[in-house]
Amino acid sequence: MANDAAKNKQYPIRHYVNFMFLISFIVLILDFAISLAAISIVKQQSTRYLQDTADLYINRINHDFAYINHYTGWTLANDENLKAMNENPMNSAEFFEGNENLHKRFNELQKNYGQEYNFFVYLKKQDFFLNCAPISIPYSDYLELKEQVIANVEAGRDVYEKIYSKWMPVEIGGRYYITNIVPYHDSYMISLVSADHLIRPLRELNLGENGFVSLVDDRGQVVTSPISNNGEQLGENPQPSSFLKLFKGGTTVNGEFTNASFYVKLVIQFGTFEKIMIAQLLILLLAVIITCSLGFILLYFRNKVLRPIKSFSYNLAFWTEEGELLEFESSKIIELERANKQFMNLVDQIKRFKIDLYERELEKQRIQLDYMKLQINPHFFLNCLTNIYSMAQMQLYREIEQMALSTSRYFRYIFQNDGDFVKLSDEIEHVRIYLDIQKHRYPNALAYRIDEGVNLAAGFRIPPLVLQTFVENAVKYAVSRVSQVNIELTLQLQQEDGEGRLTIRIADTGPGFPPEILEDLRNGRPLDQSAGNHIGIMNTLQRLASLYSGQAAVSFSNREDGGACVMISLPAVAGANRSVAV
Repeated sequence: MANDAAKNKQYPIRHYVNFMFLISFIVLILDFAISLAAISIVKQQSTRYLQDTADLYINRINHDFAYINHYTGWTLANDENLKAMNENPMNSAEFFEGNENLHKRFNELQKNYGQEYNFFVYLKKQDFFLNCAPISIPYSDYLELKEQVIANVEAGRDVYEKIYSKWMPVEIGGRYYITNIVPYHDSYMISLVSADHLIRPLRELNLGENGFVSLVDDRGQVVTSPISNNGEQLGENPQPSSFLKLFKGGTTVNGEFTNASFYVKLVIQFGTFEKIMIAQLLILLLAVIITCSLGFILLYFRNKVLRPIKSFSYNLAFWTEEGELLEFESSKIIELERANKQFMNLVDQIKRFKIDLYERELEKQRIQLDYMKLQINPHFFLNCLTNIYSMAQMQLYREIEQMALSTSRYFRYIFQNDGDFVKLSDEIEHVRIYLDIQKHRYPNALAYRIDEGVNLAAGFRIPPLVLQTFVENAVKYAVSRVSQVNIELTLQLQQEDGEGRLTIRIADTGPGFPPEILEDLRNGRPLDQSAGNHIGIMNTLQRLASLYSGQAAVSFSNREDGGACVMISLPAVAGANRSVAV
């Protein structure tokens, strides 16, 4: 008994408000801690990945530098072409042949490392400076490089010890290049590559929105273009963002080159992670603010709204049919408990009224459907009598016999099928009989084709006279004595959202719908029936809307090559007659 009493104990709204505040605060703290931990782990993993990537790239560059250094040194010491150039005058055939062969050798070397690598030779005795392979730098930079190399050679042994055989950055024409000068007696081989090209692969790494990579010399000077990871220009000495210093640690990665006076610096900006965490916190803070606001609103409503409702519920408690309270499962809110009981009583009364209205509306709809069906039948009957009368005027007695027989079969079908749905196969046969009747009336002026793209033996059912109404309309407005009109009836079974739908297409080669009629049909506006026209179409559209509860679709259009087209899409119904839906 004590457990049941505790289980059914009721609490005021203030209890639930305090509980929401406590839960919101705990969720806020947990989310903050989880966000910090997640960002820290992701940052560590990203930094480790970038460090490994930078190390792999630096190792490859070191290997390239070492090989180029060895290659140029060997050439200076052992290449016969270079010896021939040193020992013969510049205008001699031996000098030109040696220069050409040397150019071929370094051209092959350049193919292995790319066009961005440039190679030059300087012969001090001959005062000869020229490129050994095609150059990719501007000619003005080439002239300035020549002046710097000659000046350094003439400067003496101190400069020799400082720069020779070591890769180092030099500024030429306002741009930085990485150069290497290898001496041998009075001959020098110079290798040159753009600093920006050297770090281009590292700039393709994802370093964050404002991350960047640069080459820095031994004085701390940046020797590459100040470009961020997203392609934006930075300052001359870019620094990592100071936003949220908590996340600055471990975001700078340095990589050292062998036998070089510069190193690579990668600055990783994890702005995306910071924004995600801030967005999470803002969302939770917003949730807390909304919760607090709702709490104050509920407290205000308790005094201004719930107390009057409480009094009102006590007054309604004795207005049930039996004169006593109804028993429901407790809602745990005292103020709403009594109002909920009386509301359920009102709902029960509304249900009874709704059932009565439903039955009346159902009966009204059945009467309306019967009326529309009776309105269509005499409409076509009068047309048939008019056709027979026209044949009698033209003394087409054989055609009159055939048409009278077809007409009797036609109306026998109508009178024997007074339900809401008939077999699709019977409706197709009914349309075929109708078109045969019209062919008797309009010989050589009408042709038709029925394409049964569905299995009629499956027993699909549709409302009666639907196809005949639109076919009759096509005959009425398309057939003339001038040229032959073709009428096509096509049936297809399609699947939409897992449900089968029957698509029926009725097309002719006549003049098509008048523009004003087509506009009204497309916009769902009723057609003018004052002159006795369009009765069949409007009644058929109303019948489809009622029988399929809005699930039927009819579209009207004019074909590009002339003629009208009607598309009917219906739920594929098979089996017994379908009842009218309200």
